[in-house]
Amino acid sequence: MDRLDLVHTLMVKTIGNKLFLAPVDGAKLHRVLDVGTGTGIWSIEMGDFFPNAEIIGNDLSAIQPKWVPPNVKFEIDDVESEWVGQNKYDFIFSRYLSGSLADWPTYVKRVSQNLNPGGWAEFQDWSFMLHSDDGTLEGTAIQRWADTFMDACKVFGRDAQIGPKLEALVRENTNLINIRHEPFKIPNGPWPKDAHLRDLGMCNLIQLLEGLEGFSLKLLCGGLAWTKEEVLVLCSQVRTELKSGKVHAWYHYDVVYGQKPKKEEAQDV
Repeated sequence: MDRLDLVHTLMVKTIGNKLFLAPVDGAKLHRVLDVGTGTGIWSIEMGDFFPNAEIIGNDLSAIQPKWVPPNVKFEIDDVESEWVGQNKYDFIFSRYLSGSLADWPTYVKRVSQNLNPGGWAEFQDWSFMLHSDDGTLEGTAIQRWADTFMDACKVFGRDAQIGPKLEALVRENTNLINIRHEPFKIPNGPWPKDAHLRDLGMCNLIQLLEGLEGFSLKLLCGGLAWTKEEVLVLCSQVRTELKSGKVHAWYHYDVVYGQKPKKEEAQDV
């Protein structure tokens, strides 16, 4: 399974085996936009669930499959450039963009501007800052790696702690109403006693181990001028600690959704 598809599974499990939480009326769902679609798995599953809706997934990279439901299509686009086109959407969904966007206020504003009246927007994301309730994170290679990862994102002008900030971004930069914020926790491994959290932790551990070296090399070498050898040593230490299950850490994962007023109102942002 592609790591991004595993991340999709993790996030669906996190919110209760659902693709989204917004109270979208399926009968009124005609056009859906999936921002940063990645492998396209969310768009494809939405296309199966809503066969009468047009599902559009966009991303910077063309890594989506060619065989998809007939109501699903993919576009190569940079969501941070100007949004063009007159057709708006009944639902705009984005997820897993933390550390990717340079200008979040403009992004959430554009999302709201491109909704049809009565349409919904949903933002799902996490913070890469790790937390621990029992002190087992302190002084570990995992903590050093997480802190260094976020420092590297800052060098590139990216915020890697966007999840808990989503509600304020939406309230301050859009005219959306019926805004709701639902927070979740995702463990870094299968250490919790709770069966659901343990399942989430196992999914997260697998995707962390698979992606650790790749995105660490990209960010730490490119942003902080680390050598490849330095990165690989840290990754080896992190991998050992993750597999040990002794570091009981977790991430914030936040879902925020809101609705465009049914009557258009001027948006002064």
